[in-house]
Amino acid sequence: MLELAVDRQAADDAVEFGAWTGYRVPDNRGLWHPLVARLYDYWLEVAPPGRLPGRQHIVPEDIAPLWSRLWLLDVVRRPLRYRYRFCGSELVRSLGGEVTGRWLDEVHPQLIADPEPRERFRFMAMTGGPTWRRGPPQWVRDKDHRTVESCVVPLAGDGIAVDKMIGITVAFDLAGREI
Repeated sequence: MLELAVDRQAADDAVEFGAWTGYRVPDNRGLWHPLVARLYDYWLEVAPPGRLPGRQHIVPEDIAPLWSRLWLLDVVRRPLRYRYRFCGSELVRSLGGEVTGRWLDEVHPQLIADPEPRERFRFMAMTGGPTWRRGPPQWVRDKDHRTVESCVVPLAGDGIAVDKMIGITVAFDLAGREI
């Protein structure tokens, strides 16, 4: 895993993040969807030694097969909020419309009420740690989505302070088939 110059353990110990407190990405990625694993591996590949990669390290052409399922958030502080900078076509279809430029908590009002997804993003913004999750959708737009798998990785223009997050989401139907 990426070893950062910042002391993530100290940040974890100082702040509680609900279910995400002390979270670490699983070492065994053998059961991950290949597109999800590709984003995480790419993020590790482009990271400068001891630092988080920034948007400047991401070459869109390198991850072209992921585009339709990718989304990019700007991290805005004081107060801590997230704004969609980009949302791939498969997710736009799933969400029922374009969300680029909109606030995450306005697109997904459940984020305010449900601490698990809210704390996931706060954990990443504060610690610089990536996250992976597979389970029932935390907000439902498409009735056919029964399971979602997502990986969200932080980006930092200066290598330390998270200013963006890039994620990928793959949805599955009731029979476990990729949608």
